Amino acid sequence: MPGKDHGPSIKDDERYEALRREGASKEKAARIANAGDDASEKGGKAGTYEERTKEDLERKAAEVGIEGRSDMTKDELANALRNH
Repeated sequence: MPGKDHGPSIKDDERYEALRREGASKEKAARIANAGDDASEKGGKAGTYEERTKEDLERKAAEVGIEGRSDMTKDELANALRNH
Protein backbone atom coordinates (compact mmCIF):
# COMPACT_ATOMS: atom_id res chain seq x y z
CA MET A 1 0.00 0.00 0.00
CA PRO A 2 1.66 3.25 -1.05
CA GLY A 3 1.90 6.09 1.46
CA LYS A 4 0.28 9.46 1.06
CA ASP A 5 1.72 11.88 -1.42
CA HIS A 6 2.79 14.95 0.54
CA GLY A 7 3.64 16.87 -2.56
CA PRO A 8 6.95 17.81 -4.10
CA SER A 9 8.30 19.25 -0.84
CA ILE A 10 8.63 15.75 0.71
CA LYS A 11 11.13 13.48 -1.05
CA ASP A 12 10.40 10.26 0.88
CA ASP A 13 6.70 10.00 1.77
CA GLU A 14 7.03 6.57 3.45
CA ARG A 15 9.85 7.74 5.73
CA TYR A 16 7.88 10.91 6.53
CA GLU A 17 4.77 8.90 7.50
CA ALA A 18 6.81 6.50 9.67
CA LEU A 19 8.42 9.40 11.52
CA ARG A 20 5.05 11.08 12.08
CA ARG A 21 3.64 7.80 13.50
CA GLU A 22 6.61 7.70 15.89
CA GLY A 23 5.69 11.17 17.13
CA ALA A 24 8.05 13.43 15.19
CA SER A 25 6.78 16.90 14.39
CA LYS A 26 5.90 17.70 10.78
CA GLU A 27 9.01 19.86 10.49
CA LYS A 28 11.36 17.21 11.91
CA ALA A 29 9.80 14.43 9.82
CA ALA A 30 10.13 16.53 6.66
CA ARG A 31 13.74 17.43 7.43
CA ILE A 32 14.72 13.78 7.95
CA ALA A 33 12.65 12.49 5.01
CA ASN A 34 14.33 15.02 2.73
CA ALA A 35 17.87 14.42 4.02
CA GLY A 36 18.51 11.32 1.93
CA ASP A 37 19.98 7.95 2.87
CA ASP A 38 23.47 9.19 3.68
CA ALA A 39 22.30 11.67 6.32
CA SER A 40 23.27 9.43 9.23
CA GLU A 41 26.83 9.20 7.91
CA LYS A 42 27.38 12.97 8.00
CA GLY A 43 27.48 13.27 11.79
CA GLY A 44 30.36 12.77 14.17
CA LYS A 45 31.26 9.63 16.03
CA ALA A 46 29.72 10.50 19.40
CA GLY A 47 28.53 6.97 20.19
CA THR A 48 25.44 6.01 22.11
CA TYR A 49 24.52 7.53 25.44
CA GLU A 50 25.14 4.15 27.10
CA GLU A 51 28.79 4.28 25.96
CA ARG A 52 29.35 7.65 27.63
CA THR A 53 30.19 8.29 31.26
CA LYS A 54 27.65 9.78 33.64
CA GLU A 55 29.82 12.91 33.81
CA ASP A 56 29.71 13.26 30.01
CA LEU A 57 25.93 12.90 30.08
CA GLU A 58 25.63 15.51 32.86
CA ARG A 59 27.79 17.91 30.82
CA LYS A 60 25.63 17.40 27.72
CA ALA A 61 22.45 17.79 29.79
CA ALA A 62 23.79 21.10 31.11
CA GLU A 63 24.52 22.26 27.55
CA VAL A 64 20.94 21.64 26.46
CA GLY A 65 19.38 22.96 29.68
CA ILE A 66 17.92 19.82 31.28
CA GLU A 67 16.86 20.65 34.82
CA GLY A 68 17.39 18.26 37.74
CA ARG A 69 20.29 16.54 36.01
CA SER A 70 22.47 16.36 39.14
CA ASP A 71 19.87 14.12 40.81
CA MET A 72 19.46 11.80 37.81
CA THR A 73 20.99 8.37 37.31
CA LYS A 74 22.97 7.65 34.15
CA ASP A 75 19.91 5.92 32.60
CA GLU A 76 17.67 8.86 33.50
CA LEU A 77 20.16 11.28 31.93
CA ALA A 78 20.29 9.20 28.75
CA ASN A 79 16.48 9.15 28.56
CA ALA A 80 16.24 12.89 29.21
CA LEU A 81 18.76 13.63 26.46
CA ARG A 82 17.05 11.28 24.02
CA ASN A 83 13.68 12.90 24.61
CA HIS A 84 14.87 16.48 24.74
